[in-house]
Amino acid sequence: MKQNYRALTRTYRPQTFDDIVSQEHVSNTLKNAIRQNRLSHAYMFSGPRGVGKTTMARVLARAVNEIDEAVDGESLNQTLNIVEMDAASNRKIDDVRSLKEVIRVPPQNGKYKIFIIDEVHMLTPEAFNALLKTLEEPPAHAIFIFATTEPHKVLPTILSRVQRFDFKRISVGEIVKRLSEIAVKENITIDEESLHVIAKRADGALRDALGLMDQAIAFCGDVIEYQELLRALNVVDKNQLFSFIRAAEERDAPAGLSLIHELLQAGTDIQEFLVSLTEHLRNLYVARNTTRDLLLEVTQDTKQQFIDQANKFTDEDLMRMLHLVSEAQFKLKEAQQPRVHFEILMLKLIHMHRSVELNSLLEKLEKLEEVKKNFGEGGSTAGVTTGADIPASDQGSGKVDTPDPSTPEEKTRSSGKIDTSGTGRKSAPESSNRRLDAQSESPKAPAPDPDIYGEPSLGQSESMQIPENGKQLPKREDPSNKEKERELKGVQDVHDHWEEFLEAVESLTPKMLYYQVQRIQVQSLKGREIYVTVDNEFAHKMVIENRQVLSDLLKKVIGVKLQFQCKVIRDTGKESETMSTFEQFKQLQQKDPHLRTLVELFGAELEY
Repeated sequence: MKQNYRALTRTYRPQTFDDIVSQEHVSNTLKNAIRQNRLSHAYMFSGPRGVGKTTMARVLARAVNEIDEAVDGESLNQTLNIVEMDAASNRKIDDVRSLKEVIRVPPQNGKYKIFIIDEVHMLTPEAFNALLKTLEEPPAHAIFIFATTEPHKVLPTILSRVQRFDFKRISVGEIVKRLSEIAVKENITIDEESLHVIAKRADGALRDALGLMDQAIAFCGDVIEYQELLRALNVVDKNQLFSFIRAAEERDAPAGLSLIHELLQAGTDIQEFLVSLTEHLRNLYVARNTTRDLLLEVTQDTKQQFIDQANKFTDEDLMRMLHLVSEAQFKLKEAQQPRVHFEILMLKLIHMHRSVELNSLLEKLEKLEEVKKNFGEGGSTAGVTTGADIPASDQGSGKVDTPDPSTPEEKTRSSGKIDTSGTGRKSAPESSNRRLDAQSESPKAPAPDPDIYGEPSLGQSESMQIPENGKQLPKREDPSNKEKERELKGVQDVHDHWEEFLEAVESLTPKMLYYQVQRIQVQSLKGREIYVTVDNEFAHKMVIENRQVLSDLLKKVIGVKLQFQCKVIRDTGKESETMSTFEQFKQLQQKDPHLRTLVELFGAELEY
């Protein structure tokens, strides 16, 4: 057993530029600068933790002063030519002043005196300002190397006087490769899946990966197995993530709830599991496109598992699942019963409608909308052809082609047989391709029997509309005579039919609209526009929002479509009486600031 064990992070700290992993853009630049004797007087190395900033500074110091490799990186600070300072604990102006005194002293041997200041962003503004003049015009023998994880906290005046190099995170593949080399040197047996677990847990920091490797060796010994490693690092098993999503895919609520119970019994942290689940869903989304599988930093076997499971979902499903899991992460931080919220998340994923189902529903809605549109324009979905269905070009000749009816009711309608008095009266002969002679028929067709057509709605053909109260609406003129539609003599024509119009509104529209239409006063008629007035804002709003419905109903009564133009004219003598509940509520808000504040804060609205 070794008497003085050194951690892997210290034992395998790089000694040369070539040993540093994944920072070739910095290493090559510095090697060229040394080769061409174009070294700057100040450098700044910035980037996330554990990617080699301080190590790169020590390698540069070793290279410019040609220090033997027998002196390791940690011993460089003991030489007189290399001075390391931790700005986190030496951050005051007095510490910088002491450093300035040392800067004046030339190197005892070698060409340069190197000053490495780690976590330089921790210096106070006063300390930065004390260093500013020396940094701008340093002695020829001085080279400053600053290292920081937060370059945005460094004063711009300092940043403008240094050469900055940004270090990048180390990829999973490069960390796995480095750990494999170290495992061989240490005689450690470890499988590739375990190496990927360590590399992913390190989050791009090789130093963290070496620390996790040390922990795994201490727990598992010389042979590191996947399941043992998960216990040592308390990492979520990928198989549990696949099982979790499989339960959602199969809509198996008992299996999902049982899995949650097992996770909690094993001591799995819910937040960590949700973080892993978010990454799992992201990998599934990436795996759905085989051209993007390079973004999956997993083993080949695990990559195939992702592809197989991803094909069970659509991109839209995975995006919605990602949204639900991300939302649950934030809610669980403040939840008093995290387990219940975790189970709710599982049930949401299980009962979530799949995009295939939603697309099918949307297609049905589109078809229904199309049918409704055709039906509202006078078409028929049951093979019924009314006078409104006959094109103007065919009405003159009386020719109408109808499909072959399939039901007894449709046969009755298509053959023109409507029994309104028990006599079985025929309106037209039956044939495969009927031709109706409009000139030989009676000018008025018999009214349709409600027992045959059922109770009509606003979207039905005009000849089929029967109000709920049993009152028959006056029939408008046959659409075949559209070109000969009479012109209204004036506003009096509207007044003469207004009561019939109100009956139609009462029968076929909500009561709220009917009550407000009663307030309308017809003023004038100009062309195809009818100008009306109401006595309050709410009635005005209802008329404007339903003007199309009102125009259609008025057209059914008088045979001419008019566009409603409405405005409010109050009776000053009865203003309080004509004011609607809506307007009274608005007036109360203006008078009472407390009520107005409640409305603004909570969005209070008046229910009608």
